[in-house]
Amino acid sequence: MPCCSPRITALIRATLAVLLLGGAATARSADPLPAVDVSPVKKLEAPSALPANWKHGAFVEIFVRSYQDSDGDGKGDLRGLISRLDYLRDLGITGIWLMPITESQDKDHGYAVANYRSVDRDYGTLADFDELLRQAHARGIGVIIDYVINHSGGMNPLFVNSNDSPKNPYRDWYIWRNKAPDGWNIYGQDPWYDGSHGVYFAGFWSQMPDFNLNNPKVVAYHLDNLRFWLNRGVDGFRFDAVGHLIENGPAAWENQKENHALMGKVREVVMGYPNRYMVCESPAASRAFAMPQSCDSAFGFPLQTSLVTAATGDSVAIEEVAAFWQTSPLTMASFLSNHDAFAGDRVWDQLAGDRAQYRLAAASNLLLAGTPFIYYGEEIGISGATKLQGDPRLRTPMSWTGDKATGGFTSGKPYRPLSSNVAKNNVAAAQAAEDSLLAFYKSVIALRKSRESLMRGKHERVVAAGRILSTQRVLPNERSVVIFNYGSKDATANLQHLPAGATLRALWPRGGAKFSASSKGGASVPMPKQSFAVFAVESPAAAH
Repeated sequence: MPCCSPRITALIRATLAVLLLGGAATARSADPLPAVDVSPVKKLEAPSALPANWKHGAFVEIFVRSYQDSDGDGKGDLRGLISRLDYLRDLGITGIWLMPITESQDKDHGYAVANYRSVDRDYGTLADFDELLRQAHARGIGVIIDYVINHSGGMNPLFVNSNDSPKNPYRDWYIWRNKAPDGWNIYGQDPWYDGSHGVYFAGFWSQMPDFNLNNPKVVAYHLDNLRFWLNRGVDGFRFDAVGHLIENGPAAWENQKENHALMGKVREVVMGYPNRYMVCESPAASRAFAMPQSCDSAFGFPLQTSLVTAATGDSVAIEEVAAFWQTSPLTMASFLSNHDAFAGDRVWDQLAGDRAQYRLAAASNLLLAGTPFIYYGEEIGISGATKLQGDPRLRTPMSWTGDKATGGFTSGKPYRPLSSNVAKNNVAAAQAAEDSLLAFYKSVIALRKSRESLMRGKHERVVAAGRILSTQRVLPNERSVVIFNYGSKDATANLQHLPAGATLRALWPRGGAKFSASSKGGASVPMPKQSFAVFAVESPAAAH
């Protein structure tokens, strides 16, 4: 049933009165429409507490509902996350991306936003969020939050008003037609749904109606919302579904040129605050959004599939990784998995628990990217939940201990089944083992942070040769070489275009052999099977 047909408008209003306005559950259909807050927000001084290069370190993506429960209700919250900030600092990350924390209709993933200027009650309060920022900044960690610009929840007061009548002043804040146009199909669904006196457009789900982003008032509203959070000290945003912002017809509903102009306006607001960061999601056009006139930074789809597959020794995937970094701006963000099933299973499940391959995939993500993202729990190798399917399978509670009932996530009953390998792959067990995945992640993140060229150096000479991939990460005053042997046999990496006579000093593995470049800038480096190496390139004068 469509979410907002006339006969259930009264039910929506009653539900809103309870969920959003704290009103009586007996609200009548004659009750007034819910109030909306579209008040303008002026820019305030909000200096950054972070070092300039924080955005080039490793980030962790966190689903607050599944990270740490502080009050025993079985759902994660901001206070629980605050209690785990020391763990994240010790991991070495410099940024956190929070999946939506705003008040939501769906009460789970959060992308059906009910109120853009509040924190979901399950997670806490704005004061809790302010405290999270203060505590994270004190540890040198930035916090970016998910922002849903394409659509709202169907119970958002703005849409309830829009759905009320064609004469409602918020009617054109969403996309309405008198009747459903022909020829539309988005992900196998007709995106037009019955509403009040017409049909409305919802590209993802009937409960997620799309904003009319051709309406300047709607754009101004979103920019005000961004200032609301930036004024509080948030360090940036991850923007959801930016390829879907403007639709120009049934054959032109994704990645339209107008999207870039819109995100350019957004970027002006975000970057008008010092030392902020934004990254956009557009699986079908990642590189296009990673341009300065658009988002500037975007997630690298489908690099994540190539990175994981390359770790198995697949030569085609290795070539894909090389080609990606040969042609992509360094502002691309990389990841191995995330909260969406379309991006693949948890890494542990994709690689069937093969730890050697897992380490290669992790190091590839951390050492090749402009900004690498780690999905929470990836650093300990948690798996999906066998009792769940789709996205929920990937969004299980964090495995802090081996307790099969709670995983150390809550003192109550977890709201969702735990990861299937919680008994073995958990933080407590990983911290007790010197050779754990967690120890590996800490070491490689520390290596990345130890070299500015590994943090933000451009790629030169990205070469795939068989199962060897090599690249030089270069800044004007620093050069590093990164080599991977993804194969199951020992091999030799033949490097070219190094500074003549330079010395390659081993950074990884620690205590590794030094190598010298020839007068023509060539060097041969033996690589054991399923290994990687990192070298500092030093000029002959510096080497002596």
